[in-house]
Amino acid sequence: MSTEPPETTENSEPGTPGAAAQDGAAASGSGGDGADGTSTDGGDVTRAESDGGDGEASEGAARQSEAEAELAAQRVERERIARRKAERAAPVDSGAKLSGQAADLLAAVRAVESGAKPTATVFSEPEPPRRPAAEPARRPEPAPGSAAPAAPASETVESVRAVLTEGGAPEALAAQVAAALGEGAADQLRADPWQLLRIAGVRPEQADGFARALLGAEAGPDDERRGRAVTVWLLEQAALAGHTALELPALTAALAQRGVPDADAAVQNTLAEGEALAFQDALDEPGAPARRDEEAEEGEERPVRVLVGLERYALAEESLADGLGRLINSAPKQDGSAEDWEREAGGAGSAADLVRAVAGHGLVLHTGGEASRAEPAALLRAARALGLRAWAATAGPQGKERFSALLSGPGEVTGTGAELPGVATVAGLLSGAEGPGRDADGAFDLDLLVLLDAPQLDVETAALLTESLPDGARLVLAGDPGVLWSAGPGRVFADLLAARICPQIASRLPDPGPLGELVSGVGIGELNQVEAPGKEVVIVPVRDAGEAVHRTVQLVADSVPRAIGVPAEQTQVITPGHGGAAGTRALNAALKERLNPGPGRFGGFDPGDRVAYSPAPGRTVPGQVVKADAEGLHLSCAGEAVVVPKERVEQSLRHGWALTAHQAAGARWPAVVVVLPGDAAQALSRPWVYTAFSRADRHLSVVHGVEQALARAVAEIPAKPRTTRLPALLAPQPPAAG
Repeated sequence: MSTEPPETTENSEPGTPGAAAQDGAAASGSGGDGADGTSTDGGDVTRAESDGGDGEASEGAARQSEAEAELAAQRVERERIARRKAERAAPVDSGAKLSGQAADLLAAVRAVESGAKPTATVFSEPEPPRRPAAEPARRPEPAPGSAAPAAPASETVESVRAVLTEGGAPEALAAQVAAALGEGAADQLRADPWQLLRIAGVRPEQADGFARALLGAEAGPDDERRGRAVTVWLLEQAALAGHTALELPALTAALAQRGVPDADAAVQNTLAEGEALAFQDALDEPGAPARRDEEAEEGEERPVRVLVGLERYALAEESLADGLGRLINSAPKQDGSAEDWEREAGGAGSAADLVRAVAGHGLVLHTGGEASRAEPAALLRAARALGLRAWAATAGPQGKERFSALLSGPGEVTGTGAELPGVATVAGLLSGAEGPGRDADGAFDLDLLVLLDAPQLDVETAALLTESLPDGARLVLAGDPGVLWSAGPGRVFADLLAARICPQIASRLPDPGPLGELVSGVGIGELNQVEAPGKEVVIVPVRDAGEAVHRTVQLVADSVPRAIGVPAEQTQVITPGHGGAAGTRALNAALKERLNPGPGRFGGFDPGDRVAYSPAPGRTVPGQVVKADAEGLHLSCAGEAVVVPKERVEQSLRHGWALTAHQAAGARWPAVVVVLPGDAAQALSRPWVYTAFSRADRHLSVVHGVEQALARAVAEIPAKPRTTRLPALLAPQPPAAG
């Protein structure tokens, strides 16, 4: 490991990371622009709104974007999940009535949409209107509802604008409010001004001001409408921090902090209105095995915890638990004899244990670093040899391209943009744009699905995937348990590992070289100095954020290309947050000025700019601007052409020379520059450092300004806990043998 001497630059005051969430619930949102390393890092972009574009219905079906197709597929699948749950309890409509302040309301909303505020400021928002996509050609039946939902009527928008103006809120929010509230939006808003919180970026104190302007003295802190709104707002914030539900004491404490006089009544009113659901999960003694309900003695009182959550995540977790139970308890489809599987295992090298486990089980977990991906690749080749319809899915297109090359084996040439059989992205698989298509029952037309990057799965995506698997199919969840959890709510992979309800295969393949040694040490809480004779790891100390930006630009544009041989376009910068003097915005501005200067004629972008594209909530795809025309901004994302309509550029695109670790998860680059300015110390954790450092293939530079905070984060700060119901829902499953 080599260290470069500091370089004198002008002092620059560091920014301030965002406030941490209180009691697992929510940050107040008025803090800085930093991002939590485990839950909200990168949330601004990955949670960018995903509107359906306008267009004529006759041409729209033929030109559905990947995001629109994915959202439509998810909507259809959620409807199916809801119908399956209807027998358990009557479905209730989840609400999102929250509160915010009027004085700087427009600025707050624009800040979230553009990334100027962290996700801690607004943890979730109602799903935007979805444009139904054309059903994939392989499916025999079209998706219900082929007409795109109409935009809010101009009369509705104008009536909402009048109410906003009367309450002192920016009239520019009229279209968003009309779309969120639908028909009669103006009357709804006037009757309940806290409905304004359904707009992303609005905070309780802002909606309070708006309500006072409309209702006068009637708008008090004890207003029942306000109590319900703040309750749901806190649950939505918690979801963006990764929680699928909150324990009742944490929720009532957060309500009290928000000035709700009777927190218990607020929760009860929210439950009565069907805007949230309550659950009682049995608690077992620490270290004791989970007991099934029938094992409890008659009259025995078991300790329970009361959880409150939003319906969408409750349905997703229950559906996921059902789907996983179906995989675990049903016999896999018999494709090949035991002797055939054993023969393939014998030729699979280090993947032999994985092949044997998959032979007899419907659900298998596989853990390991980057090198361990060779084992799922060997499994897929063995499955194909046995005649199984085997597919792999990755988090993003870059991972798909890398795994396709690995799957093809040495000596075979793969085209950069060509789709190899057997590999898709998760989004493409769900939308039908990639993958095997679906059968007559709507299930994936496959026998084995190997899902890579499993730690990035949130509960809703995981539920959609498991619900889509046919009976008798096998599912392998593979990933590195040391990386950051999903940007969305839940910790599916970690919960499954802890539950021990299916075989778990831990790879023994180490990541090679000094980078592998460094990352492996971080994974066990040790920040080791490693020998790096080829400058695989370089530490660049800096004194302040201004120097950090200067040295980062110097590394990307000059030092790394000259000394390592990796060009600037193959070097990725990673930093803890979007805001601050050395966040992604400041770094991207400086890198654009040096690498691709231009006026930003197309919504702030120029041809040649590197971008981070968010086609749907929770997803970030690196790309490059190709051109702009009347259709919108044309991008190249991992060799695929993407057109972003001009009305969506502001909310779904930002420059991408610098990303957060959450945005970078699931991808790797030949060279990575990790920037750690002094104000980033609070955002660091072991998973964050592990994720950032492990994005590098050949070279890692660390622009180091946090002194001992880096070693302390690696040694002492694990992933922040997330409250989820999945462990309790999985408890009835018997533990895996062995």
